[in-house]
Amino acid sequence: MANSFAAMKQSRQSQIEKLSSEVNKLQGSGAPQGDDRFWKPEVDKSGNGHAIIRFLPAPNNEDVPFVRCFDHGFQGPGGWFIEKSLTTLGQQDPVSEYNTTLWNSGVESSKDQARKQKRRLSFISNIYVVKDPTNPHNEGKVFLYKFGKKIFDKLNDQMNPEFEDEKAVNPFDLWEGTSFRLKMRNVEGFRNYDKSEFDSPAPLLDDDAKLEEVWKGQYSLQEQIDTSQFKSYDELKSRLYRVLALDGGPQTSTATVDEEYAPTPASDPAPQVAAVDTADDDDESLSFFKKLAD
Repeated sequence: MANSFAAMKQSRQSQIEKLSSEVNKLQGSGAPQGDDRFWKPEVDKSGNGHAIIRFLPAPNNEDVPFVRCFDHGFQGPGGWFIEKSLTTLGQQDPVSEYNTTLWNSGVESSKDQARKQKRRLSFISNIYVVKDPTNPHNEGKVFLYKFGKKIFDKLNDQMNPEFEDEKAVNPFDLWEGTSFRLKMRNVEGFRNYDKSEFDSPAPLLDDDAKLEEVWKGQYSLQEQIDTSQFKSYDELKSRLYRVLALDGGPQTSTATVDEEYAPTPASDPAPQVAAVDTADDDDESLSFFKKLAD
């Protein structure tokens, strides 16, 4: 575990192996509203936008430059359920258990409900904003950034290239990493990141003293998945039962929706909950149900 900037620089050659190992472990197994530590890219009226960011290495005293999170966001007769999932911590979660029951029923309508209530996959990293055309005051600053599987796959492709003649790149490295050109489009009413791409590897800045300042300005990632950030199993179950009216609870609700977790598609004015990258985690979530069912 690096305890100084110099030690981090010296040991960075081994980081790509550690990162690849971490990604492999993850493969085997939305930003909080009002939190100004999080950077949120903006789009124009047509749903398009772009920015250039740089993913940063692990913060001091932490080993990995990202954390994985699961949450749920759906509406029932008793209002909205927008909560972090305890499966993030490797614990039992009442929504996942209920979804598994729905999936095992064999009834197609119940399976459809499970799909709508599936857990959503996202990741959080520290980033340095290189260019933000909509909010130029963000440029040159460090933020937390919450993103989905689509962007994570692009990071993984940099670390694990498909062809033998391609060199593995650690996109989180300050010196030999690469800037990420985030390109957002409106595709069938949802935000799409397929056109996003990485630049050629190059130092983030040309001065180690400035790089150290950036590194020291990062936020804790482990704090985002600390147990204090999650409601208890009983609290989540009680909320779930109220939202789905499973206990004879209210059939209507005046609860407001956190727009970060319930983005509205451009073609439909009705609120609709979508995953961070518009349901990129479908396969992962459904395989989770099936695994519990086995």
